[in-house]
Amino acid sequence: MVTELREPTKTVSPSPFPEGWYFVETRKAIERAGLIEKTWMGEKIVAWCDDSGRVCVAESVCPHLGSDLGPEAGGRICEDRLVCPFHGFEFDTTGQCVATPFAAPPRSARLRVFETHEVVGMIFAWWGEGGRESQWSLPEDTLDQEGWSDLYVQSIRFPGHPQETTENSVDIAHLRYVHGYDNVDRTHPVGVDGHLLVSRWDFRSVRKIARVARLSLDCSAHTRVFGLGYSYVEVREHSIPMDMRLWILATPIDGTLIDLYMPTQMRPAQNPRRRVMGLSFLPHHLRAAITNRFMAAYQRSDVLQDVTIWTRKQYRSHPRLNRADGEISLFRDYCAQFYPDAHEADCTGS
Repeated sequence: MVTELREPTKTVSPSPFPEGWYFVETRKAIERAGLIEKTWMGEKIVAWCDDSGRVCVAESVCPHLGSDLGPEAGGRICEDRLVCPFHGFEFDTTGQCVATPFAAPPRSARLRVFETHEVVGMIFAWWGEGGRESQWSLPEDTLDQEGWSDLYVQSIRFPGHPQETTENSVDIAHLRYVHGYDNVDRTHPVGVDGHLLVSRWDFRSVRKIARVARLSLDCSAHTRVFGLGYSYVEVREHSIPMDMRLWILATPIDGTLIDLYMPTQMRPAQNPRRRVMGLSFLPHHLRAAITNRFMAAYQRSDVLQDVTIWTRKQYRSHPRLNRADGEISLFRDYCAQFYPDAHEADCTGS
């Protein structure tokens, strides 16, 4: 008997750098450091801000003779300007060279600057295919801060892709199977409007407190996805009650690793119907901060369960789906717009 050996199914992985807005750093962290440098979307970038509050995110290469501009190489901020450690060329927050120690600054000496957008003190920069300018915007920074805790930011670095992490926004089946949520029900059809995807569902979750008490949560989640680097989730817990804001910000580093940032904010009820860990006896501002840290720890635990899977899975361009897989096909169609080169290749048949 002759056994026919079949070639394994070939799958085409998406580009590691989808077009869109990606998290750089919080404003507070940039102001505290003065100058930061990091690898972002496969490139070294620097970020700083001037006294007027303008933030500059730029390629960390001096256009003069190519010096690295980061602090480890000796780059520094002086009077709001980024100073190159090699020959002292000075750049303002528009990226323009405005002074040199020895002669008039050349007009052509300009940093490649990335467009930025700020949401609740978080700085995002636009990465466009082939350097093209932004095709859409993030939501305006109009979130009410009354009664909310300060932003608390956690991050995890692992081999992954922002499309894989963002796919969880429509994959509600995994909430039951991986995270053990109960009564997971979609409340509205998944909606797509250009770069915006909206997903809503209800769920119940039981959490252990100090390995003794059990806290049962009855929640509704409203997720807005703006591209593959920015997901914003509003969660309403009905029984206590309390509100939570959660961002899932997947930022590619070098084509293999991503940084998954998880900023959170909490707003507990002024007069809770249920007492949780004695929080009702604390001042409201402390109650919000403590609750935020408590819930952020559980969120991190959930994400670590996902990371175990994300780091070991393979991308399937043609997954074999069943009826329980919800809107994954719709999500994949939504994602296609963030790979303009691949879309053009499909259209031309190449």
